Amino acid sequence: MIPNFVDVGSPWKVLPPGEHKATMKEIEAHYAISAHRKHFFHGLQEGVKALRYAGCRIIFLDGSFITEKPIPKDYDICWDPIGVDTTKRDPVFLDFSNMRKKQKDRYYGEFFPTSALADGVNFFSEFFQIDKYTGKSKGIIKISLRRIKN
Repeated sequence: MIPNFVDVGSPWKVLPPGEHKATMKEIEAHYAISAHRKHFFHGLQEGVKALRYAGCRIIFLDGSFITEKPIPKDYDICWDPIGVDTTKRDPVFLDFSNMRKKQKDRYYGEFFPTSALADGVNFFSEFFQIDKYTGKSKGIIKISLRRIKN
């Protein structure tokens, strides 16, 4: 369940601290509420499909897309590389050249492995939980990509 936004002193409200589990349907209903946001959600869906195809099981969603910002700039993903088949992984997920332009062109967002350090100290899943304006804790969304067996 996606909780209500909280004020941590940033220019717009963010998720409360923690990892909040959500499905893609919940994310769509909660955040894809304008043409601009639907554009990002479409790219997110495509990126999720590609990661799932490669065997990724868990991703974390961050960025202004999951804030109260009226016109978000982007979304950011960090993905767990454990179990990912490198022969099926889209090479763009490890292409950080030119400010991750190829990632943004293909999926409209940025993708980082959870095993990488974001700032030389924090792994991306930790770094995403620090508000860049205030340094205070904020929340991210955790999405399970495991297929449900019938």
